[in-house]
Amino acid sequence: MNSLLGRHFLSLQDFTASEIDALLDFAQELKGKLKKGIPHPVLAGKTLGMIFQKPSTRTRVSFEVGIWQLGGYGLFLSSQDLQMGRGEPIKDTAAVLSRYLDGIMIRTFDHGEVEELAAHATIPVINGLTDLLHPCQALADLLTIKEKIGHLDGVNAAYLGDGNNVAHSLLLGCSRMGVNLSVGAPEGYQPLEEIVKKARENASISGSKVTVTQDPREAVHEADVIYTDVWASMGQEEEKIARKKIFSPYQINSELVKLARPGALVMHCLPAYRGEEITEEVLKSEQSVVLDQAENRLHAQKSLMAMLMA
Repeated sequence: MNSLLGRHFLSLQDFTASEIDALLDFAQELKGKLKKGIPHPVLAGKTLGMIFQKPSTRTRVSFEVGIWQLGGYGLFLSSQDLQMGRGEPIKDTAAVLSRYLDGIMIRTFDHGEVEELAAHATIPVINGLTDLLHPCQALADLLTIKEKIGHLDGVNAAYLGDGNNVAHSLLLGCSRMGVNLSVGAPEGYQPLEEIVKKARENASISGSKVTVTQDPREAVHEADVIYTDVWASMGQEEEKIARKKIFSPYQINSELVKLARPGALVMHCLPAYRGEEITEEVLKSEQSVVLDQAENRLHAQKSLMAMLMA
């Protein structure tokens, strides 16, 4: 029996380790079928509304292609297409869309908007990204680590850079699944303490370890996985010059990679700014799995849509 049917996906914190495992296993199954050319229209006749208050290459393409491969239809809705951005209460938008659709994916700025949408929707709501969390990315990241290393429990992962939405979801997801995560970030840019606290509570159950440090070398020591993201996220363009100076010691380069375990995976959620958070040399190295990671957005989200909406 599918215990995820009809659920919202706002944060990995809302799901147990066994539920996340089920999502990852089904993602691998669907990926295998796609590679073999085996049709899998488990969402035939279903429609996903995709609300984009914040644009994206990977999120739009992966969700739109994913729902189509599952036999359903993805409806793109920009802020110009909805009354929600022009004064209609979110609760009314949620109620109306629930009458038309079988699921909603929303990518926006304010996490509170996603929570309010989910509170008033009678269909599953998927968080495609907010300023607080990026759970779809973290689900794809866990899938990538599991594929490449063969397991999650006991893996040492390091995240360097801004303690942003990606870092937050990695903290919650890794700690839930037994992955040891060390976050290296400068003072003033570390992940929110409330997220770190939840991650440490998860870790006490899963047996993993959560570390937050200002020392990038300490963060990557003995790491099996090294992960980074852009230093200035969308909406932070005015801070880019200042952030470049602050974050320069956290760049993933060949010198830093040597401090990790031999053959450590290099991950980046993309887009990447070469010469800033990561060098071209490392991004194109044999250790880089960034394209596999990007592809796995498709497979992880297909599993998510199928489990929530089928």
